[in-house]
Amino acid sequence: MEIFRKIYDMTAFDQIAAQPQCIIMLLLALLLLYLGIFKKYEPLLLIPIGFGVLLANFPGGNMNIISAEIDPSIKSMTVNEIAANHGIMNMLYYMLIKTGLLPPLIFMGVGAMTDFGPLLRNLRLAFFGAAAQLGIFTVLIGAIAIGFTPEEAGALGIIGGADGPTAIYTAIILAPHLLGPIAIAAYSYMALVPLIIPLIVRFTTTKKELLINMKEQDRLYPNKVKIKNLKMVKILFPICVIIVISLLVPSSVPLLGMLMFGNLIKEIGSATSRLFDAASNGIMNTSTIFLGLTVGATMTANTFLNQRTLLIILGGFIAFGLSIFGGIIAVKIYNLFSKKKINPLIGATGLSAVPMASRVANEIALKHDQNNHLLQYAMSSNISGVIGSAVAAGILISFLS
Repeated sequence: MEIFRKIYDMTAFDQIAAQPQCIIMLLLALLLLYLGIFKKYEPLLLIPIGFGVLLANFPGGNMNIISAEIDPSIKSMTVNEIAANHGIMNMLYYMLIKTGLLPPLIFMGVGAMTDFGPLLRNLRLAFFGAAAQLGIFTVLIGAIAIGFTPEEAGALGIIGGADGPTAIYTAIILAPHLLGPIAIAAYSYMALVPLIIPLIVRFTTTKKELLINMKEQDRLYPNKVKIKNLKMVKILFPICVIIVISLLVPSSVPLLGMLMFGNLIKEIGSATSRLFDAASNGIMNTSTIFLGLTVGATMTANTFLNQRTLLIILGGFIAFGLSIFGGIIAVKIYNLFSKKKINPLIGATGLSAVPMASRVANEIALKHDQNNHLLQYAMSSNISGVIGSAVAAGILISFLS
């Protein structure tokens, strides 16, 4: 009987019975894994996050993140001391996440996989990437009005930018105690882009607007300025952008600087092919794994199952929807004053869920007209949304941190 008692004490059953709320978190973990594995919703991120939630919520596993609010002494511990006292997951979290290291590394990989060509060919469409940041600042004001601190409201509002690394980076600086719910909300809504964009488009556009053919508009009203040496422009573009951003919004440099560096080594070509390969494969994949696992490990019952989390999830959805709405309304206003019309779906892709938002917009356009291929135009607004959300994050950090 003594042996059986020790075996039972070794298991987690007794601790689960004492903390039944962890069962809810385990079910949430399984839901995230289901969405990532079987529904293919952002699998590269939802699967690591879901598995991190799973690891963190089995009592006794010592894989949950201990915040500095629970154990203030953790701030003064070395990496080795954190690993010895709180486990390897906390070591990874405080070394890679709390330092703000992984989001910029992921941005470098995103830059290496991004082609700014569509944006450079259609620079006027970049405006709609800026207009789509409406959700960020609207929800910021609303969140403050219902009781969030300005720092928490800023971290919540950035969900409207539809960029996971940007949301995480902003939350780390402004409201680290809300990192888990903000990350889950950001990546969940990014995964649900194929459902959210059609929903907003349905209630804000007409069939006539959705039938606007961008290639036909280009034929009727050709661009007056032609890029003669696109390759050179692509090389100069990231250098020029980071110089301007460094002067105007220097707090955006950690994200945009790495984004532009990743893109630069891609566009240079064979001379930096090894750097490009490392940024877009090894570094990007490793960073994504550790980011997902450690962010998921912050999601324990104590930090997630409360009213504030529900408000974050609701506020994130509102921010997401308003960002799509803002881009669409900006297109409608533009069309009132221009002979060359733009399909409102271009505005709907102004948020930075690249390239899923562009693919969804293209699919909607093709349902209304099989010849209306607007993917390259949607990518122009979509890519500018990546830059816009990072600039918005920098502005929030400058004013609120």
